[in-house]
Amino acid sequence: MDLDRPASALIAAEPLAAADPSRIRVVHAPGRVNLIGEHTDYNAGFVLPLAIDLGLSIALLPTDDRRVTLTLEATGETDGIDLDAIPARSGRWIDYVAATAWAMAAAELPVRGFRGVLVSDLPQDAGLSSSAALELASALALAGGEEPGTDRMTLARIAQRGENDYVGVACGLMDQFASAMGEDGAALLLDCRSLAYRAVPLPLDDVAIVVTHSGSTRRLERSAYNERRAQCEAAVAAIARNEPGVATLRDVTPAMLDDASQTLDPVLERRARHVVEENARVLDAVAALEARDVASAGRLLSASHASLRDLYEVSSPELDALVEIAEAVPGVLGARLTGAGFGGCTIALVRREAVRRLTEAILESYPARTGLTPRVFEVRPSRGARVAQTSGT
Repeated sequence: MDLDRPASALIAAEPLAAADPSRIRVVHAPGRVNLIGEHTDYNAGFVLPLAIDLGLSIALLPTDDRRVTLTLEATGETDGIDLDAIPARSGRWIDYVAATAWAMAAAELPVRGFRGVLVSDLPQDAGLSSSAALELASALALAGGEEPGTDRMTLARIAQRGENDYVGVACGLMDQFASAMGEDGAALLLDCRSLAYRAVPLPLDDVAIVVTHSGSTRRLERSAYNERRAQCEAAVAAIARNEPGVATLRDVTPAMLDDASQTLDPVLERRARHVVEENARVLDAVAALEARDVASAGRLLSASHASLRDLYEVSSPELDALVEIAEAVPGVLGARLTGAGFGGCTIALVRREAVRRLTEAILESYPARTGLTPRVFEVRPSRGARVAQTSGT
């Protein structure tokens, strides 16, 4: 994103910004795609996300009146909150700002009012984590357009707490972690139990990461997401009756799951099997990428999609169609849905010479199959949330 754009939008909207542009501060947070490791984060498993070169920025003027007022550049809609009387959840986008302010205050991090404009090139409801990007950008804005007085992992966990306890979505840490800590040219392997992580450089000279927005907005409602989490917890409770060392699905081995399958509810068995096998796929994918074995990595992506479709049951006809079209294109190594599911986006690992073929195949075949218009774009691993511009720069 051109980071002059949010500053220009604020100058157009705010007389004080126009009178003294040096007071403007700009913060930026990227969206993310998850290369592999879906619905494993809240099960204390492994994930392999990357921050992307699409995201959102807030241009702001810090104030001392304890009031946050934020305008969406795209629509002109303005909303806000009082930091001394944070309101109850409203069901509007401002909830994510309020959630972050609430969680920062609970963590005893200072928060400051501001007037700002939000600019985004990140598709909403696409499964690219616009909510986590908004939380991380809000955290930097609430810190006055400066670095908050904590490390980035702690900041990611504070943002997650806001989404869990204020917004009411029982998400894991992956989205906030990726938006906070992304690295250029690399995915990040995160152990969601220990919070240990490391960069996994991607062979981007050989392959491209292509995301396709299905044109079908993500329909995984809060209740459906929380239902999947509850099913995983129920599976753990059932398995732990015979395996007392099991606290999460991370602790369940394939042999344990096979032993429990005779007595476990079939739906719970499917949910658990996806998570157990997906954790193994993440580690196998890291090994393949580090060995530059992109063909094996691609096969693991496709296996992940089949599991999300058949075992976790969070795919959709549109996502399945995109994966089928992609996998029929020579040079596409693998494809899968990315994000929580039920709409949104797919991700494909593609040899560079095949990117154009893939794009043409999707634009030709997908509308005829679904009546929807897709958006196809290559993404690159990007830096995490940052203060992009401060007063005097």
